[in-house]
Amino acid sequence: MKVSPIPTILLALFTLTLPACTKTNGQPSSEQQHEEAEQEEQEEGHIILVTSPVIKDVISTQRYVCQIHSRRHIEVCALEGGYLEKIAVKEGQAVKQGELMFKILPVLHQAKLDADVAEAQLAQIELNNSQKLFAARQVSDQDVALAQAKLAKAQANVDLARAELNFTNIIAPFDGIVGQQLNQQGSLIEEGDVLTTFSDNSVMWVYFNVPEARYLDYKSSMDQNEDMNIELILANGKTFPQSGTIGAIEADFNNETGNIAFRADFPNPDGLLRHGQTGTVLINRLEKNAVVIPQRATFEILDKRYVFLVGEDGVVHQHAIKIRNEMEDIFVIQEGVKAGDKFVFEGVRQVRDGEKVEFEFRASEEVLSNLKNDAE
Repeated sequence: MKVSPIPTILLALFTLTLPACTKTNGQPSSEQQHEEAEQEEQEEGHIILVTSPVIKDVISTQRYVCQIHSRRHIEVCALEGGYLEKIAVKEGQAVKQGELMFKILPVLHQAKLDADVAEAQLAQIELNNSQKLFAARQVSDQDVALAQAKLAKAQANVDLARAELNFTNIIAPFDGIVGQQLNQQGSLIEEGDVLTTFSDNSVMWVYFNVPEARYLDYKSSMDQNEDMNIELILANGKTFPQSGTIGAIEADFNNETGNIAFRADFPNPDGLLRHGQTGTVLINRLEKNAVVIPQRATFEILDKRYVFLVGEDGVVHQHAIKIRNEMEDIFVIQEGVKAGDKFVFEGVRQVRDGEKVEFEFRASEEVLSNLKNDAE
């Protein structure tokens, strides 16, 4: 029996379906070997860039969410009850100290004052008569003294009635801005009712919370007389034009959060800031002779930062660092790297601890001037 030959077209299709990278002996094909060789050559040709820390003065910035308060923010209350007769101010109006704000109908207080004034006048007449009789030796000096005491009592009652009457006139205790009116003209007011709020916005108190470690840094900066600038970023992202100063630090730490409250004082000459606003406080501090390295030269393992230091023999060693401040593209180092050290800047992922490498050294100033990437 004669076997028919396999058609040429079927043989071609069968050949195309065979894997191109596999041979019958299980060894890689020549194409795969060529690709691996090219990859090894590229890795061997990859340059490891090494640089040194920069010792320079830097401005570190710390950001804190804040609450803005008026220096004086009070509730204006009625000192006496009665009908609200007059409202002399408008909401949002700027009022000077001593100006009339509200007037409560003083019918009863005016009547009491008039009665006390009449009593004082009567006591004055009695005293005058006693003095005349004493001059005529018709009464004793004790009668004159009693008349004088009666007049003094009546005059005290007049002063008290006048003070109570004045309580119906509510005047501004300081220069400020009137808040929302909580009662309308004609309302029946009881003693202690809140009529409005009143704010002195000439200086604003800005409160924010600072962690314990940064509080200690701040105190250290103050002891060393380091330059410091405090800015306020408003809700629209713009910087408030006035600089602030630290006005107070709370006495105690919050045991639950580990923070302590700071207060920064900002002049507010144009009245832009109002009580209850929010923003962000920036504390800019000048750090002299700081050790600065690029962020991209570092790597993280289990929440710790490391760099590869390069020894004189060209061997790299993994070294832990402690960061004092994080800035754009750079870290300010607290410990772990010092001036004169060499560390891997480019190619951190290409080296291993204890490995000897060939590298190219780049000046630190050149490296810092071309930073754009963060740590790997």
